[in-house]
Amino acid sequence: MASLLSLPADASSLDSLKTFLSEVKSARAQFKQIVLDKKMSTVQETSGTMMFSRPGKFRWAYEKPYEQLIVGDGAKLWMYDVDLQQVTVKQMDSALGSSPAALLAGNNEIEKHFDLKDMGKRGTMEWLEAMPKDKESTFESMRMGFSEKGLEVMELRDHFGQTTMIRFSGLERNPKLAPEVFKFSPPKGVDVIGD
Repeated sequence: MASLLSLPADASSLDSLKTFLSEVKSARAQFKQIVLDKKMSTVQETSGTMMFSRPGKFRWAYEKPYEQLIVGDGAKLWMYDVDLQQVTVKQMDSALGSSPAALLAGNNEIEKHFDLKDMGKRGTMEWLEAMPKDKESTFESMRMGFSEKGLEVMELRDHFGQTTMIRFSGLERNPKLAPEVFKFSPPKGVDVIGD
């Protein structure tokens, strides 16, 4: 199984992130996402696949328990909720800013949008905290866990006390991804909201 990023055992989380940003131009992985409330009780579990190609293109396909697709094509951000038959579209620069997708799929100017702090080792992983400089960001802080296999976990804490944990598996580093996977056309008959 290939990894997003392979690291020396003694690398710090800041080194891990900088290596990731410089070496990984595209990636594909499975993910499991769990949302926890303030009391750390599970309120939602989802899973799917994620792909990105730098700069600014990504695709998150939620498959279980409901279908949702989020596509960033470099100019616009498309969010398609299959059950609601609704597409929301926004300009990419205003929608992303200091979001987790911007961190993974953005350019290498991470310190322009985030304050970074090495949190040291916890268990088998080196942890990094990224605090968005934009106070209007949708989340308060994000932590990234790197093992010697690469980026394994992202933990996002929002302004309401909820924590979203995303665990990656089957990570592929720099796969060749067809440009079509980062394009989106709303299906006929769905409501389109936004730009």
